[in-house]
Amino acid sequence: MDLGKKIRQLRLKAGMTQEQLADKLGLVPQSVSKWENAAALPDITTLPLLAEIFGASIDDLFDLTAEQRLNRIENRLDIEADLPQEVFTEYEEFLKEQLSRGRDKKRPTELLAYLYWHRMDSFGRRACRYAKDAVQLSPNEHGCQWILQKAAGAAAWDWNVSNHTDAVNFYRELAAENPDAVQPYYYLLDNLIADHRADEAEDVLNRISVLKDSRPVINEVYRAHIALARFDAVTADRIIEDLLAKHPEDDACLFEAAQYYAKKADYDKAIALYEKEFAIDHRRPRFQDALQGIADIYQIMGDYKKAAETYGRIVDLLENEWGMTDDVELQNAKQRRDALLARA
Repeated sequence: MDLGKKIRQLRLKAGMTQEQLADKLGLVPQSVSKWENAAALPDITTLPLLAEIFGASIDDLFDLTAEQRLNRIENRLDIEADLPQEVFTEYEEFLKEQLSRGRDKKRPTELLAYLYWHRMDSFGRRACRYAKDAVQLSPNEHGCQWILQKAAGAAAWDWNVSNHTDAVNFYRELAAENPDAVQPYYYLLDNLIADHRADEAEDVLNRISVLKDSRPVINEVYRAHIALARFDAVTADRIIEDLLAKHPEDDACLFEAAQYYAKKADYDKAIALYEKEFAIDHRRPRFQDALQGIADIYQIMGDYKKAAETYGRIVDLLENEWGMTDDVELQNAKQRRDALLARA
């Protein structure tokens, strides 16, 4: 159904004449007539008011299919850092309706998770800003430190706050329910290693090694991290160096080795490996992960000029390979670049 027919349908449903609708919009009746007869289209600025008058969403005006609305929700979450409350509520209600109606629950479930995360991230940034202000006002008090732990990922000294037991139990159950799926095991490994539960992690890795989708190179990287979890850096380094010798041009190996050395604060090695991985990556578009790692390291080292230059490379990548223009990811990269330049 085209837009003009949809406006006519909604107008009649609301029991309004063309004159009454035009009066609410501050227009002449001929404008509404032209829309309904496909002789003209409403100005884009009129659409929110039309939706309000009809008690509908802008998507309803265009009579989008469920799939088109799902795509639109995902695209808007990708592009905008904050959603107005009415838009958030509209998306929430639509996605829950899709869950109750549809047979395919995967996409609306994923988008509901994304929607709530988007709101959490938006509010988390605000919480972080005010928590930092509060801490600065009373630096010798605990005050809002816990909010920074929750909202900004700040370190927590207390083991009972910082351990990953809930995540371990979730992924252990998920792996038990899906014994042939490799990814739950890898997520389980991540959380076990983070808590230095090395013996359990080794048992899980042995289970992964026999699965069809197991990745031998990645498995060896995990063996190195398990050795680190046992505070055996000598064995861990040897595993990584042996991997690099066997797979000198493997981008996954190079990236994971860079990650390994970055976590060990061996920054020169990490930067060199990130750069090599980015240089040999022939995919288009390329991912920004290696450049992000380099930028983070330069920032840690206090070299804000090189960090800003690396963010400039990220901006170039997002614009010229990913074709981004107004996306949140691109705007964030530009803001980080400019902030670092100001500090340089």
